[in-house]
Amino acid sequence: MNVLSCSINTLNGLYDLSGVEVGQHFYWKIGGFQVHGQVLITSWVVIAILLGSAALAVRNPQTIPPGGQNFFEYVLEFIRDVSKTQIGEEYGPWVPFIGTMFLFIFVSNWSGALLPWKIIQLPHGELAAPTNDINTTVALALLTSVAYFYAGLTKKGLSYFGKYIQPTPILLPINILEDFTKPLSLSFRLFGNILADELVVVVLVSLVPSVVPIPVMFLGLFTSGIQALIFATLAAAYIGESMEGHH
Repeated sequence: MNVLSCSINTLNGLYDLSGVEVGQHFYWKIGGFQVHGQVLITSWVVIAILLGSAALAVRNPQTIPPGGQNFFEYVLEFIRDVSKTQIGEEYGPWVPFIGTMFLFIFVSNWSGALLPWKIIQLPHGELAAPTNDINTTVALALLTSVAYFYAGLTKKGLSYFGKYIQPTPILLPINILEDFTKPLSLSFRLFGNILADELVVVVLVSLVPSVVPIPVMFLGLFTSGIQALIFATLAAAYIGESMEGHH
């Protein structure tokens, strides 16, 4: 009962994160739901950038790839390498999922530093990177959780749940809690790093507007890329772990 109560409290805490607010927000009413309008706007921009870039790069594929096609082929090979390293020989079906996670987070993070969101005025709040909102990072983390549960159940069926009593049934509570803490750590790591980076840049711009922020912005671009890689690598590792059944 203690494990069940703790697990329920963890889920409730994850759900309550949707109410966390940093600053003001611009809300839309969609049906009976209230959503963060600025997050949807910036997410649509990121998706449009990804789809537009991919369409331009592969609209006329060549045997000897030109610059754009060559870049996207390199990105695909990189994502395939990450997926294969973490998942194993059965990585193929998961490349689209891992690639989508990596590219969406990468472009979202960089959009916060490179795109002039602040020049667009909203009735309330301001535009920022989609990953600067806890709702986005929690949604990505929950998608990852669904993916690795699906991978394990598809591969092993109900015997997948046998992993919770391995290597000994004494570890059952810890193994159960692990599946609830994974999305928490994924979401908070990404959200905290992106929010902190943007806050540091804003503070430095207000204090020393012409010199200091430039190297800090370059450092932010580097760390933003690293955060996207960490998230995608952990997502692939969790999927591989659920398919192999080891920790």
